[in-house]
Amino acid sequence: MVAIIDYGMGNVASVQKALNFLKIESVITDDHELIKKAKTILLPGVGSFVQGMKNLNDRGLVELLTDEVVVKKKNFIGICLGMQLIMEKGTEPFESIGLGWVKGSVVKFELQDLNVPHMGWNNIQVLNETYYKECQTDDFYFIHSYHVVPENKEDIATTVNYGFDVVSSIQKGNIFATQFHPEKSQNAGLSLLKTFFEINA
Repeated sequence: MVAIIDYGMGNVASVQKALNFLKIESVITDDHELIKKAKTILLPGVGSFVQGMKNLNDRGLVELLTDEVVVKKKNFIGICLGMQLIMEKGTEPFESIGLGWVKGSVVKFELQDLNVPHMGWNNIQVLNETYYKECQTDDFYFIHSYHVVPENKEDIATTVNYGFDVVSSIQKGNIFATQFHPEKSQNAGLSLLKTFFEINA
């Protein structure tokens, strides 16, 4: 069972719809006992880093999630804001502490000739193909104004070019996270999720 973390930061329904399509059992919840029983934790989200961390703290989820994912090594997927929150610090709208599971930070795009947010379909470059090997296309759907800068290059699974090579997904042990939205990326996104759950069955 997948626990889709409900912390008031959106896009939980569309994520569950994608899992339902793949016939993967899930529950949208902030209940600590249900989260402890889950085999996989999925942290979605859209919005600001500061608000996301506040909402996790208000629900007592920071210590619980860290224990389940970092200590107990439970399978984890982060999507969009869910990927950003696993970094050490964010800057949206001001500098604040993140979950700190992956070394690095989240910074605002500084672009002269391109629109911010980075929005729409874009091709990713795969560096670690573990979860991407069944994808028929590298085209995924993005919407973000901030991007992650990991300290360790080996944590980078994919990049996307938007003025420069931007980190588009991270893989570190049991932790996998994407800046793009697999649940909005049609067949490529469904294929990615399907492979993740097959490997971590």
